[in-house]
Amino acid sequence: MIGNEYSNKTLKQNLIDGLSKKEFILSKFYTIVFFSLVSTVLISFITFCIGMYYSSYTEASIVFSQTEFLLAYCIKLITFFSMCLFFGMLVKKSAFALAFIFILFIVEWILFGLITWQFNAKIASSIQNFFPIQSMYNLIEQPFQRIAMTKFPNKIDLSYDYAVHWYEIAITLSWTVIFVFLSYKLLKKRDL
Repeated sequence: MIGNEYSNKTLKQNLIDGLSKKEFILSKFYTIVFFSLVSTVLISFITFCIGMYYSSYTEASIVFSQTEFLLAYCIKLITFFSMCLFFGMLVKKSAFALAFIFILFIVEWILFGLITWQFNAKIASSIQNFFPIQSMYNLIEQPFQRIAMTKFPNKIDLSYDYAVHWYEIAITLSWTVIFVFLSYKLLKKRDL
């Protein structure tokens, strides 16, 4: 979305035609929200259809239980795409932006290792929950392990908290605001 704006010079043309930099960033953010909502609705519909086909339960309270994961999925997409928007604005190329996201993932784990080495694993884990990629991961944590636990219910000693918590949503939404704000500041400061 951003790499093409720079390579095709449409960003400069949009600004010449009267679109302000704030409106440009907001239009990109609205596009991110739109695609995230469409993806969430599509996943909801597919999940509902598969669930109704393979499940013998038809009670509404069971069918629509744990739908907070759909909200978490939508927020996760918005945050990830906002991060992509920021890195796209930063480096102006799509491939380099994806490389920066991969580098950020590695940096987060290196920082986690350094904090663990300096303090302990519990403190490091608490701090790691505030990192951008880890905060997105925490919204829907360990989905495959949860599916495996349904197949082997005798393993009760391995209990995990799979709920979507408000503070995880707040951390992730904070990163969304930070990425969109930094994208705007970067575009405002940059000479086109």
